[in-house]
Amino acid sequence: MSDRDQRRAAPLGVFDSGLGGLTVVRALRAALPYEDIVYLGDTARVPYGTKGPDTVVRYALGCARHLVGRGVKAIVIACNTVSAVAPERLRIELDLPVLGVIEPGARAAVRATRSHRIGVLATLGTVASGAYPRAVSALSTRAETTAQAAPLLVPLAEEGWTTGEVPRLAVERYLAPLARAGVDVVVLGCTHYPLLRGVIEEGTREAIGPHVAVVDSAEATAEDTAAFLSARGLTRPEDRLGTVRLLVTDLPRSFGAQAERFLGEAAVDVEAIDL
Repeated sequence: MSDRDQRRAAPLGVFDSGLGGLTVVRALRAALPYEDIVYLGDTARVPYGTKGPDTVVRYALGCARHLVGRGVKAIVIACNTVSAVAPERLRIELDLPVLGVIEPGARAAVRATRSHRIGVLATLGTVASGAYPRAVSALSTRAETTAQAAPLLVPLAEEGWTTGEVPRLAVERYLAPLARAGVDVVVLGCTHYPLLRGVIEEGTREAIGPHVAVVDSAEATAEDTAAFLSARGLTRPEDRLGTVRLLVTDLPRSFGAQAERFLGEAAVDVEAIDL
């Protein structure tokens, strides 16, 4: 097998601080069904959203280097917090492509907006980083971005409270500043939030109006990754459906039990690793 064929056949590496990044894996599986994926959830140090930038970069480097050791051909950062502070450092340190979730989400939002007013729901860390406003401004000088921290949505997603009165009230509270800003696009700026997409879409219709588009950064990232691999001739041959390998740094049993809800398919064996 030639070096090029070996690179095409190599798996994609994906990492996050825990479960949320599995929504990116789910989107990648839909966009790139023949690709093998190695997913690393750093469950021993979750959440990243409350950590400082230097700590997040250090953790991200550990995750990425482990995936490089597994022979991946590219790394997808399935975490908005890491995507906000670490991609350039990872690209400098690693000799392979690194893709994040913020730029694809920003591009999709800029394409979707008509009023040039974009709203973002994200974790405290992602909002504090200013990453989405920067990414949007780099794409459009006309667009204005209003970012709203929505920390309660992460535990709700992990507990499976994705419908009903509790998530509805939380979403209503978080959408209020975006409604006052008159946004016509709401970006799901955390990889947990797609599990709450139904209640968020219902909330945007009620709080802002039926014209509002909800952008899933996980889907946007999968589309960008597919285009990236295709443009560089790195897409895996379509000879069989791809596989998913799950790695965690703590609590593999409970991770496996919850993973199916995020992944949309049965989670196979979960391997515990040390970083």
